[in-house]
Amino acid sequence: MLTSATLTQLYAAFAVLIGLAGIGVGWAVRGRTRGAPAQAPRADAKAATDALTGLMAREAFEAALAHALDTEPDNGRHGALLYAGLDGFRLVNEGHGHAQGDKVLAATAHLLRDACGARVPMCRMAGDEFAIWLHADAATCEAIAQRAADAFNGGVALDGQRHAAGISIGVALFPKHGSSAQLITRAAAAMRSVKRAGGGSHAWFDPRIETEQREEFRIAQDLRQAISRRELELVYQPKIDAASLQVTAVEALLRWKHPTLGMVSPARFIPIAEKHGLIEAIGNWVLESALRQAALWRKAGLRMRVAINVSGYQMRQDDFAGRLERGLRQHSLQPNRFTCEITESVAMEDTQVTRRALARLGKLGVHVSIDDFGTGHSSLATLRRLPAQELKIDRAFVVDMERDADAKAIVVAVLTMARTLGLRVVAEGVETPAQRDLLVQLGCDELQGYLFAKPMSARAIALWAMDAPASLVQTFRPSLFKDTAITSAPTELMRR
Repeated sequence: MLTSATLTQLYAAFAVLIGLAGIGVGWAVRGRTRGAPAQAPRADAKAATDALTGLMAREAFEAALAHALDTEPDNGRHGALLYAGLDGFRLVNEGHGHAQGDKVLAATAHLLRDACGARVPMCRMAGDEFAIWLHADAATCEAIAQRAADAFNGGVALDGQRHAAGISIGVALFPKHGSSAQLITRAAAAMRSVKRAGGGSHAWFDPRIETEQREEFRIAQDLRQAISRRELELVYQPKIDAASLQVTAVEALLRWKHPTLGMVSPARFIPIAEKHGLIEAIGNWVLESALRQAALWRKAGLRMRVAINVSGYQMRQDDFAGRLERGLRQHSLQPNRFTCEITESVAMEDTQVTRRALARLGKLGVHVSIDDFGTGHSSLATLRRLPAQELKIDRAFVVDMERDADAKAIVVAVLTMARTLGLRVVAEGVETPAQRDLLVQLGCDELQGYLFAKPMSARAIALWAMDAPASLVQTFRPSLFKDTAITSAPTELMRR
């Protein structure tokens, strides 16, 4: 337990470094000998304060924390470092501008002060991330972290408007989790683990997080070489017409065959690629590979629609639509025979950047599909404004709809909404005949799932198409394209 003398030393350590800046006034008074002059001139106080939020500047906070925790022998000091990061702050900047984003950051500082205490040491580390030192026992720190997370449940209210910005908080204990520098690093790692889990909560640092970080760093390093080493590949899963049960299209799915880890799931490496700035190169490779394969199939007479998944990062690149247009022209492909699948969460981003990107795709004439539909918070008004031709029902609802009335109701609602807007509906994750029959009965347009085919290589698709003339009649159909025709054993289909 801290003695009054040690507590005074702690306050003094912060006070000497932050002078009379912001919340440091109280500590400066406590840490000063009676009658002694103030420790910092106004210029130093200004430098030690974050101008936007009025909190301590990062350099001053880190120096003060190190002085308070690392320079004296351990005599029972304890506490916790909270590292907080806003969820969805990028959307605030993109949708409302950086000036409004700055106001949200200032409002965030006020919310954190109210939740944690006006006098606790607190700083803005960088961008939308904040650090808070709590001198308290673990139970109290837990309660304060939860209170801070709860304070953002309804977003950030500002100028009569509520911005959907939650917060993720990581917590590291002193002295259990190390020195002052280690506390910041480990609390930040815990915060990122909260974000990966969906955000809006808090978590304690766990040594396993560092193990995961080392693995992530290794994957990022290897991923930088994956394209040049030809470790990435596309596989294709057929889409089936619900009425005829014939193949109408394929979705290109990315796979990474790591030399030692084996097949690494896209769910694992795509977030890492986005975080480490690798997604643009990977996305470009996927786009070019899918366009090239679509051209080979078309040249051979197998004119299926080909779909790729477009990440939010790609959508926000100013040149994505232009690159797609150039690729379609280079491979002599019609835009309306190529599909960009965009997740519902990305499509519903009400930002200038997303709206502009979707408008460009609509102008280009490519087929736009809203993927994972039903998992977000779409509105009929928003969907009406999107240049989409298709909705894909998330597999979670398809899997559960036989035994779960709510899941079935969502499927029915999506189909009703789609009919109102003139959109086609694809159900993914179809695994049983019962699911297939129910979806056909409800009026779904296309089906996709293991019941029909697992993702396969381009060569396997070609072999399937060339199996036999009789089976081709039953398996492949013109679908949306009147000029589709199958040639016999074309060499182009066998190319990799």
